[in-house]
Amino acid sequence: MSKVIRWGILGCGRIAGKFSSDLKLVSDAELIAVGSRSQESADNFADEFNVKYRHASYASLVENPEVDVIYIATPHNLHYENTLLCLNNNKAVLCEKPFAMNWKQSKEMIDLARQKNVFLMEALWTKFHPHYIKTMEVLKAGAIGDIKSVLINFGFKPTEPIPKRLFDAQLGGGTMMDIGIYNVFMALSVLGKPDEIFAHMIAAPTGVDEQCSVIFKYKTGAMASMFSTFSVNLATEAEICGTEGRLKLTSRFYEPSTILELYPSINVKEIIPVHKEDGFGYQYEARHVNYCLQNNLTESPIVSHDDTLLLMETLDTIRAVAGIKYETDNF
Repeated sequence: MSKVIRWGILGCGRIAGKFSSDLKLVSDAELIAVGSRSQESADNFADEFNVKYRHASYASLVENPEVDVIYIATPHNLHYENTLLCLNNNKAVLCEKPFAMNWKQSKEMIDLARQKNVFLMEALWTKFHPHYIKTMEVLKAGAIGDIKSVLINFGFKPTEPIPKRLFDAQLGGGTMMDIGIYNVFMALSVLGKPDEIFAHMIAAPTGVDEQCSVIFKYKTGAMASMFSTFSVNLATEAEICGTEGRLKLTSRFYEPSTILELYPSINVKEIIPVHKEDGFGYQYEARHVNYCLQNNLTESPIVSHDDTLLLMETLDTIRAVAGIKYETDNF
C-alpha cells in the first residue's frame, strides 16, 4: 500500500474548499491541517472539512511536522511569498495558478525548490483531466492533420457581489492572470512557444485588463487567437483546426465537464467519449502530487518547472505588449 500523503491547505477561500472536497476522492491522501490569517476562518474551514489542525497563521501551518505537502490557495499576489515560506520550511508545494505574478518571481521559487530539493508544482489542473489527455492523444494521432489555427475564448460577466480579486491590481486582477492564462496554456500545449505575440487590452477603471485579445504567430504558418473578458458571457470554448478536420472543446474547455467534438469534415460530427469522475476535478492533480512524493520526485514530469517558466514568460510578454502592468513587474 502506498504511503498516505498528509495535506495542508494554505488559505480558506472558495477554491480551497473545492480542492478539499475533492481530496476526499483520493484514497492515499489525508487533509490534516489548514492555515488562515485568523483563528475563526481556520476553525470554520476545519469544521466543514473535518480537519485536525487549525492554524491561525501561515507560519504556524508550515511549522507543523505532520504536514507533507501544502496546497496554496491564496490570491495571485501572495503565491510568491507563500511558496517561499513553505519551501524555506521544507514543505512540498502545490501552488495554484498563476504560479506567481511574473517570470522573475517564478524563477526564484523554482530555484529555491531545486536548491532545497523540495517538490514544487504549479496547479494547472487541466493538464491532468481526462478530456485534456484525450485531446492530446487525438492530436498526436493526426486525426485533424497539420494544425493551422487555434481559437480560444474565455469570458464571463461577474455578478454581485463581485470578488475583489477580479479588478484589484494589488491582487493581480484582470482577465489575463485570472482566466486568460487558460487560453495561453492551451495554445502553448497545442502549438508550443510562439515566434511572435500580438496583444491589445481594454482597461477597467482600476487599470487592469477588462478585456484582452492575443494572437500567437508561428513560422510554420499556424496562428492562435485568444480572447478573455469580464464584460460579457462567452461560450468559453476552444477549437483546434487542422488540414484534415477540427476538434472542439465545448463550454468550459478547461474543466472535465467539457465535451470533445471531432469534425473530420464540414457536416460530420463525432463525440469522443471521455470518462469523468465525480467531483470538481482537483482530485486528478492531487493524485499526481501524491505519486510524485511517494516516488521521491522533486519535480513533476507532467507540469515541469520549464513548462511553468514558459507559461510565465509568455504571460509577461503578452502583458508587456498589451500594457498590463503590476507593481511587482520589472519589464
